[in-house]
Amino acid sequence: MRSTPLAVAIAVVSATLVPPTVAHAADARTRSGAPAAPGVSLPGGRYEKTVSVKLRSERGTVVRYTLDGTTPTYRSPVYAPGKPLRISADTNLTAAAFDGRRSSATVSYGYLIRTRETPIAQLVVMSDVHTDSHATGDKRYEAFFDTIGSIFPRPDAILSNGDMINDNGDGRGADHKVVSEIFQANLARKGMTDTQVLVSNGNHDASLAAVRAGYPRTWFPDTGGGFYESDVNGVRLFTVDTETYNADTAQRTWLKNRLTQLTADPRNINRPILVQGHRPAPGTVMDGQQTANPLLTQDLADFPQAVYLSGHSHLNINDERSIAQKDFTAVNDGSMSYVEVEHGYQAITDKGLADRFEATTAQALFIEVYQDRTEIARVNMNADKHDIYEGGQWSANPQPPYASSGTLSGPTWTVRLDGRTDDEIKKNFRYTAAARNKTAPEFTSRQPLRAVTTAQGATVLRVTQAKDDQLVHHYDVTVTDTATGAKVVSSKVLSEYYFMPRPHSLDIPVAAAGTAGTRYTARVVAVDSYGNASPAESLTFGG
Repeated sequence: MRSTPLAVAIAVVSATLVPPTVAHAADARTRSGAPAAPGVSLPGGRYEKTVSVKLRSERGTVVRYTLDGTTPTYRSPVYAPGKPLRISADTNLTAAAFDGRRSSATVSYGYLIRTRETPIAQLVVMSDVHTDSHATGDKRYEAFFDTIGSIFPRPDAILSNGDMINDNGDGRGADHKVVSEIFQANLARKGMTDTQVLVSNGNHDASLAAVRAGYPRTWFPDTGGGFYESDVNGVRLFTVDTETYNADTAQRTWLKNRLTQLTADPRNINRPILVQGHRPAPGTVMDGQQTANPLLTQDLADFPQAVYLSGHSHLNINDERSIAQKDFTAVNDGSMSYVEVEHGYQAITDKGLADRFEATTAQALFIEVYQDRTEIARVNMNADKHDIYEGGQWSANPQPPYASSGTLSGPTWTVRLDGRTDDEIKKNFRYTAAARNKTAPEFTSRQPLRAVTTAQGATVLRVTQAKDDQLVHHYDVTVTDTATGAKVVSSKVLSEYYFMPRPHSLDIPVAAAGTAGTRYTARVVAVDSYGNASPAESLTFGG
């Protein structure tokens, strides 16, 4: 998320997201004695006008809020009781109740503000469901479909873009029926009786025969090769099988011929054509990470109308590199099971700094196709902070309720196909390599670095998060023994930008700093996704 509000209708407004289960503030303290979380008058979701939101907390407390996606602190703006916050554009609202410096749990809501213009089609795009049982999937997908319903009550289509199950060549194809049962139950529960479900084949989806056997025929209407064409309320959609694409001459010929036929009609030159395939195409999203099928990139290059949607990598959609335009538009659709960042970074855990590239968050795209544009909203199904490992065991399936359901993982992307020719359309692309962000993060607090002793007696380097016009990706951190020059910490520490809310500060463990009489020098640089780096901040402590 941006570190500044996307838009609000009053001068200083913080946006907060609160789950429907806490729509009204509790009247009593929590068992720990901390204040109860505040309530909100209007849940998050999609609205077609400016909305007014009131916050409420128990007597004797004040509500503090933020609009920059960070956790409110006792220094955050105070909500004036009874005075609504007017939200006029896409916003995350985050709030907590305070009794002095003692805080409640934080609540967050995401608001998507649209006009009354009717879209041609609304589609939810998800991937990497990785579900194998009702025990792990039922409650999660009840929560996920509740989030879908809060934004698109009756979506025209839900695309599940590969890896519905966890088959690794070990005969788990029957699990597709479990996923089908979970999805069908929730479609019925939410009244989405006319919503198309369209599935692509992924590398963990067993055989094509198992996919066909697991779902209604309308969900996977291929003719034998794992690829097919659909009509979503007038929007053309092509589903490709990225497990075979590069070597499948028939599939390649089919796709190129159909795209050529469609775009030969002058009426279609400015209309998007959606293509879903599990694996990302080379030279597109996230700097080409975890890509496959170079011939797919080649085949789509003649069609700037193509919007290629891919999953597989689990790479998060907070990152602006998740959309890329050159000859066509490519969009990463995240993951419904857990998300990733690039390798080579460390995360702060209860065991100290650890090599981590995963987080137990779930994300999806909410796409609206209009006459002159396609709007792609990035939505968190669950962005609660939770370690991928719990008790040393893999734990990528946190169960609801989620305090972050429906929050926004970034500003909405708007794709326009402006021009009278293909070349003109490409020249007007917005999300290109040439237009990459060049603004570096900056530390704005008076004292961004502090050495803090925890309640357990450990020393941590507290870094107040820097600001960026998009997001701070990580911090280059070194802590050096001043006398010997030995580095006791040398790490690229993730900023936790994929959680909602992001922590206001990070406590980076400095294990050796408890040595009596030793002085240390810390140096910290904030870095964004594109490598733009802030000036270094330094601190000497200890001794």
